[in-house]
Amino acid sequence: MPDPRPSLRHEKLCLAPVAGVDEAGRGPLAGPVVAAAVILPARGIPRGIDDSKKLSHTERLRLHDRLRDCAIVGVGIVEADEIDTLNIFWATMKAMTLAVEALTLAGGGAPGHVLVDGNRLPRWGHAATAIVSGDAISLSIAAASIIAKHTRDLIMLAHAEHYPHYGWHTNKGYGSRTHLAALREHGPTPLHRRSFAPVAQAYLDL
Repeated sequence: MPDPRPSLRHEKLCLAPVAGVDEAGRGPLAGPVVAAAVILPARGIPRGIDDSKKLSHTERLRLHDRLRDCAIVGVGIVEADEIDTLNIFWATMKAMTLAVEALTLAGGGAPGHVLVDGNRLPRWGHAATAIVSGDAISLSIAAASIIAKHTRDLIMLAHAEHYPHYGWHTNKGYGSRTHLAALREHGPTPLHRRSFAPVAQAYLDL
């Protein structure tokens, strides 16, 4: 039996407008952590929204562009140096907070409720619910996962042009064999997370 698609079941239990929030980039050795907050339209929600990890690049691109056209979207970005200062958990919480705050700038105002992927919530004043595997369950969170993933991928592709040795055009900053080999040969860049063990070791080896 195929996995069910995300639905609006959780959204319908909450005070509108409901924002879904998800992040991309907790695990990579380089680049930012990116969070997105999405308030879906009452009508005309794009078909095919799902957990971004289940979608092809082409599907993510199509849905990213459709969501940008029809939904209210906020994005929060925390760069590598701040990840090292805060640690990745609190950097992720900050990115989520920035994403929800950005909804106001996008014309959405404060959400009535926020649905967050995972089991922890940022320290904020919003009514919110954490949902484990929310990107597979909640349509709003799945939409946020698409925006966050595609946004971060674009950032890493741009960085790959300046740092071609690390294979970021394919690994997006994750610790692939190519990335780790380049890290040992060329050392870290300013975009690497010094607090992550392979990067810290590369600094010791310089």
